[in-house]
Amino acid sequence: MAITEKNILKRLYFVAGSLFVFAIAVVFKLVDIQFVQGDAYRALAEKSTTRDFPIPANRGNVYSADGSLLATSIPKYDIRIDAIQAKEATFEKYINALADSLHVYKGKPVSYYKNVIRKARKNKNRYFLLARNISYSDYIRMRNFPLLNLGAIKGGLIVEQTTRREHPMGGIAERTIGYERQDEDGNYTRPGIDGAFGVKYLQGKNGKRRKQKIGNGQWKPIADYDQVEPKDGYDVYTTIEVNIQDIAHHSLLRQLELYEADHGCVVVMDVKTGEIKAISNLGRNKKGNYYERLNYAVGESHEPGSTFKVMAMMAALEDKVIDTATVVDTKKGRKKFYGRYITDSGNGYGEISAARALEVSSNIGMATIIDDHYAKQPEKFLNRLSSWRLDKPLGVAIIGEGKPDIPKPGASNWSRNALPSMAYGYNLEMTPLQTLAFYNAIANDGELIKPRFLKSVKSFDKNIEVFEKEVLVEKLCSNKTLAEIQDILKNVVIRGTGERMYSETFSMSGKTGTARTDYADLEKWYKDKKYVSSFAGYFPADNPKYSCIVVIHEPSTKVGYYGADVSGPVFKRIAQKIYTDTPIIDAIKTLDFQNKLVEEDFESYFENARKYKELMPSVVGMPAMDAIALLENLQVDVKVKLTGSGIIKKQSVEKHQKLQTNQTIILEAS
Repeated sequence: MAITEKNILKRLYFVAGSLFVFAIAVVFKLVDIQFVQGDAYRALAEKSTTRDFPIPANRGNVYSADGSLLATSIPKYDIRIDAIQAKEATFEKYINALADSLHVYKGKPVSYYKNVIRKARKNKNRYFLLARNISYSDYIRMRNFPLLNLGAIKGGLIVEQTTRREHPMGGIAERTIGYERQDEDGNYTRPGIDGAFGVKYLQGKNGKRRKQKIGNGQWKPIADYDQVEPKDGYDVYTTIEVNIQDIAHHSLLRQLELYEADHGCVVVMDVKTGEIKAISNLGRNKKGNYYERLNYAVGESHEPGSTFKVMAMMAALEDKVIDTATVVDTKKGRKKFYGRYITDSGNGYGEISAARALEVSSNIGMATIIDDHYAKQPEKFLNRLSSWRLDKPLGVAIIGEGKPDIPKPGASNWSRNALPSMAYGYNLEMTPLQTLAFYNAIANDGELIKPRFLKSVKSFDKNIEVFEKEVLVEKLCSNKTLAEIQDILKNVVIRGTGERMYSETFSMSGKTGTARTDYADLEKWYKDKKYVSSFAGYFPADNPKYSCIVVIHEPSTKVGYYGADVSGPVFKRIAQKIYTDTPIIDAIKTLDFQNKLVEEDFESYFENARKYKELMPSVVGMPAMDAIALLENLQVDVKVKLTGSGIIKKQSVEKHQKLQTNQTIILEAS
């Protein structure tokens, strides 16, 4: 019995000892957790219940050249309440007044707001939504409501701010102005000016606010102020002129709708500075409506067609393999080159000068010139093009510039027919902006300038960076070649393929272009013919101010497809509207209408207007839109009302009468 008791005691001692050791281990671990690793564990606990959330900085604004707002970040606010944060006495004191304020602000009955807020408190809702996506003025108003005006600690106010990018001009130039968007995988899309300059200038530096986890995956701010304040981005001032942009957009839109085209683009560039004054890119959706779908002018490389004939002719003239009087035989509109026929419109032009071949846009003429003089030495022709940077991107700031493709011997798209095809704009690719830059150089006495979209970057009124003209090629060619090309481009409008654009009162220079597209399968193409119609040039023809290119893809062949018919009128309309809707109006005589009496009257009007610029001109005989544009740009603000459409037949105020501010002028048109 004694032995048994002794064994039992040993076991008890062992168990007691084990418990003692275990207790010591627990105490040791508690001490270690509390004092040795306490800070680390407390930080881990805090990390799991609190977190720093970024506060997006206000993105900088994008402005036009004249200071008009093109893109801006609008702050929006969500107002919530931690329904159990306020003490019971405080909650009861202010709940009726809060419900009454919400009733006045949002319109629902007072009883509704009292019930839903009481229910939120009963359900211990610490993140109850009161208002979503409200403006700054409404945010200031709501945070002064009873209970909410006590702040986060006493009243339970929760404020969350977001920003939304808006374009005050709507769809006009929206793609060029651009945006920055992030998808669910964290990938960014950054088209246009907003995208190109967002990271460096516009986006600013985010702030942060600490929030506490309150369950159900919800987080609420610990305080109603920011832990680190965000730093707003810089403002970007573009080269875009709102008035010119509006003209370009609507001129292109009207023509796209008329010709039921797939898409098109227009770019207007200042000849001397390279500043892009307008750029419009419109594509058609499934419903047939046009919108800024893609930046075709910058990103879409395609066969330029006959607008490239200018480059080919200029190379031949500069290399002195021909002169403008060189006779070229265009046959009867059909000639074989290496087993393949090249054709001209109609029955051909017979034997004509090289200059005339470009004026009438003869495919055979240009193919013959280039093939005769460069077939045995194609590198000479290609090197000339390369010296003009036609085989290189312009390097514009906007992301996504298309790459030019000019084939060379050994390339997959090189053959004996490559040179004849290139002579009239096939078997190579360029973007509209790259083509325009070359035409702009012709207008600018041979100086090739990089197209520029920005004037400056500012922080309030302080310049952060100012952008200057960037010259890519100081002189494309000799003055002799340049003068010859300028004369030919002027004659294209006077007596060539662009003669339907000609006006005795307004001079333009340029080149039409019509190219087949999607023609790899000719049998299929003949069943559904598709073209690219274009016009590139500058105005006025002498001492040009602006260069411009218009490219319209896949116009309906039932309506028309030649460049002179489809794109030429857009170019002409833009040129005339720019000069009638800007202060340069005093420098021109009138618009493109044939009426000697009206012209004489305008001469008299402008003579008087030089002395006194508040006189009513005679607009009888003018197109209605041009008459309105003229009147709205006088030095006195008047209101113009139009009845009818077409040509102005009657005006309510007699000519040469003094106009008063806010005076109404009624125009009747037929």
